[in-house]
Amino acid sequence: MIDRELIKRAISEDLDGGVDITSMATLAADAKVSAQFVSRKNGVVAGIDMAIATLSEVGVTDATALVKDGDHVKAGTVLIKVSGNARAILLAERTALNFLGHLSGIATLTSQWVQAVSGTKTQIRDTRKTTPGMRVLEKYAVRMGGGTNHRMSLSDAALIKDNHIAAAGGVVAAFSLVREKYPSTDIEIEVDNLQQLRDVLPLNPGLVLLDNMSPAQCAEAVALVAGATKLEASGGITIENARAYAETGVDYIAVGALTHSAPNFDIGLDMRVE
Repeated sequence: MIDRELIKRAISEDLDGGVDITSMATLAADAKVSAQFVSRKNGVVAGIDMAIATLSEVGVTDATALVKDGDHVKAGTVLIKVSGNARAILLAERTALNFLGHLSGIATLTSQWVQAVSGTKTQIRDTRKTTPGMRVLEKYAVRMGGGTNHRMSLSDAALIKDNHIAAAGGVVAAFSLVREKYPSTDIEIEVDNLQQLRDVLPLNPGLVLLDNMSPAQCAEAVALVAGATKLEASGGITIENARAYAETGVDYIAVGALTHSAPNFDIGLDMRVE
């Protein structure tokens, strides 16, 4: 997946209308180098195409991917080989590494969550807690890590949360208003307790979000709906207690941290002057 406009903005931000002063001073205009993007740790890769497109944006076209997005790699794995103009490669270096490290970090963290609930039916799902302007790429990285995506935008589907419920006067009123105005739209509604779940069940919601409930409460909710609707657990869930939630039988666990708190994946550029 490539976002060329984002790449252009990132390169422009790095130069800020000027030039790469250090490279201009230390490297001849025609200096050639070969280089490798190398993983410094174990994890899941995402953003290979973005890194190569970043190189291409500054005129470096001799770049070869040795792995693909979604691959599990070990420390020391060469991800991309590149050769070309030294100034151009160094101009692209930080932007390419920023994309590759950030997206691989998301994919790696997602993979860890997926592994934490392996063997259950529960899927790990992201949220809209994404970096402004990078949602499509970050949600792509979640998929590369084995997770699944929640809605991409506010117009994709309805998610009735506590503030909507308060404004409408209750879960039944809020759900009914959305269904009346958008009868063909998928609707998810948040409930804070089991009574709210009982109230909304007769309206046949496609998905109910169980907000800040304990594993025991989630298990009660699963028994209560008996397969009539899908359930998503959210709030207060960590990778350490994720399996306890998954074993209740919920369909999804929503994890905002996948995109808003993923550590950067350590990747370096090793360069050799020719």
